[in-house]
Amino acid sequence: MVSRTHHPATLTPAEGLAGLGLEERYPERDAALIERAFAWVTEQEEGLEIEALSLQRAFTVARLLSELESHPACIVAALLRALPWQRLERLDIPKAFDVDVASIVNDLHRIDVTLLSIQKGPNPLSSDAQRLEGVRKLLLAMAQDIRVVIVALSERVWLMRGLQNHDAQEQRSIAHQTMDLYAPLANRLGVWQLKWELEDLSFRVIEPETYKDIAKRLDERLEDRERYIAKLITVLENELQAASIVGQVQGRPKHLYSIVKKMRSKSLDFEGLYDVRAVRVIVEEVRDCYTVLGIVHNLWKPISGEFDDYIARPKGNYYRSLHTAVMGPEGKSIEIQIRTREMHRDSELGVASHWRYKEGSTRADRRFDERVAWLRQMLEWQQEVAHHNSPADAPAPVDEVIYVFTPQGRVIDLPRGATPVDFAYHVHTDLGHRCRGAKVDGVIVPLNYPLENAQRVEIITVRQGGPSRDWVNPDYGYIKSSRALAKARQWFKQQHLEEDIAEGRVIFEKIMARMGKGQPNVERLANQLGFPKIEDFWVALSRGDISQRQIELLLDPPIETVAESVSPVQAKMPEAGSGGVLVLGVTNIATFMAKCCKPVPPEAIVGFVTRGRGVSIHRANCRSLAALTTNQWQRMIPASWGKTTKGAFSVDVAVDAMDRQGLLRDISETFTREHINVTAVNTLSRGAQARMRFTVQIESLEQLSRALKALQTVSGVESAYRQ
Repeated sequence: MVSRTHHPATLTPAEGLAGLGLEERYPERDAALIERAFAWVTEQEEGLEIEALSLQRAFTVARLLSELESHPACIVAALLRALPWQRLERLDIPKAFDVDVASIVNDLHRIDVTLLSIQKGPNPLSSDAQRLEGVRKLLLAMAQDIRVVIVALSERVWLMRGLQNHDAQEQRSIAHQTMDLYAPLANRLGVWQLKWELEDLSFRVIEPETYKDIAKRLDERLEDRERYIAKLITVLENELQAASIVGQVQGRPKHLYSIVKKMRSKSLDFEGLYDVRAVRVIVEEVRDCYTVLGIVHNLWKPISGEFDDYIARPKGNYYRSLHTAVMGPEGKSIEIQIRTREMHRDSELGVASHWRYKEGSTRADRRFDERVAWLRQMLEWQQEVAHHNSPADAPAPVDEVIYVFTPQGRVIDLPRGATPVDFAYHVHTDLGHRCRGAKVDGVIVPLNYPLENAQRVEIITVRQGGPSRDWVNPDYGYIKSSRALAKARQWFKQQHLEEDIAEGRVIFEKIMARMGKGQPNVERLANQLGFPKIEDFWVALSRGDISQRQIELLLDPPIETVAESVSPVQAKMPEAGSGGVLVLGVTNIATFMAKCCKPVPPEAIVGFVTRGRGVSIHRANCRSLAALTTNQWQRMIPASWGKTTKGAFSVDVAVDAMDRQGLLRDISETFTREHINVTAVNTLSRGAQARMRFTVQIESLEQLSRALKALQTVSGVESAYRQ
């Protein structure tokens, strides 16, 4: 058994075509296409002075893709990548080769440009985590076409094989990136040939001492282990023959990183591992797998807790096999894998080889579609990425997100269905305000054009200006994201702010003139009405959020009239430390909170004497008070909060959002995290829009403020506010 397989770092043109194994792996037509690309690239070499490194990469990656039995378009694209991009841009690739080849080449070039942008700019101070996140988004954007991902992974293997050509810092950066992103990606696609190599090559750079130690331990007893495995293979082959089972038994190479992972996860030392000695049995039918399992357990005692049936319960990447560990001859532990040829092909090549299923059976098509469905479940892969530790940090499911590029190659994530206007506001608020047109992949499109994954977006702007009123109208479809909508609405509010402030001052002066009052303390009056800033008070007055009658009541309350409705016994001074609500300075008057505004301390409040129910307590700026008649105003009464206001206060919260599955659950979880009890829910969906109304119990306004901010971060929520 060989513990590690040596791969050549490069492949020369002379070796290239012979090493592709086209006759054994591809139909005649596909093989001819690949041969034509190979000949065409080598012919171009003389006139273009192609860099030797580019040729080596192209031929090596093509060979690796051929070993994976990848789609022929992948191999052709890898070969064409030997040419400079300036040359490829001028070629008519769809005419010379194939439309799919052109698409793969373009996407791979986009990956190159974006990786360069992430690694070396535009912000050289970006942290490693930010760069890693940029690469993750890049891979998600490219994941629309599996073939692009397969070529990108193969090129990463080539890069890792020649890592010694980079300085120490670059080696570690590339190795960490590979271990954190590319290896998990290969794992999720089930391309284990690439996964193992990417992991081992990264591990050698990230933990060189541990790598050398494990490699040395494996090599020290290599001959003894291979001799032992050879005996096991002979025994198993004889047993299969006796049971009339057609199969193949082979030693299985053990990869260094998988050894270390198992040692760490199970807290074992090297000698305690069961699978340093490993054998694989490959049979024809699924039923034969379980027959062989019985034979193995008959020959040797199984080790408790070391059996896994991945045939009945495949892994997330559709890996299927039986795994068992037994105590073999000489008391040595052995790991044995049992699978069919089809399972073995899937485990080694994964999605890479499934292209030819589309020409085959319906059953195979279904398997291929299941594999492709992985690309819609990227969240599972993201959980394998080290820097996503908190559920709160987890991005939205990939079905709800698209990834597009700026002209500089930066990757931007947007909600599915987002438009160029969303894109502009995401890049910068000012860019959104001044947006007047857009180009997508070089073609001018309308501003309400729905963007798609991996498109390159360029915004056309004016020097000065602001958003159009149509943008904030949901019927026109210019804005999809709540973030962009909030920025556009804020612009309009800001434009009228000065006008509203001036108008509010004029209205207030008229009220003062009518009442014959001097200039009161406006700041205190604003605070009484629940406005921390005077400017907010002027704006609310001009927009009708507070009525002129409310101001008159606060400046000149009809205490004498109200006092006649209250028993003299009640009108005694409050005792020290009194709590609750004070009405006319006392706490023993029956009160209840008005349902129309649901006041919460320390908001300014007033009382209204009801007939037979006591005094209802309202916020001082309650809109329903503006509708009172003159006679009803005589029943208003001053009120304030006592020294102790602990308890649960009911408030109404409104949430407007884009409807989606799981929205109500996510909002409810947000309230739960803030320790807020929900007592009533009312939801209404109209098309893609959802309007939700919650009655919740809070202890303070600070708690409510935290909850509203948290709600704004829920995917799809456009606004969350207290009613």
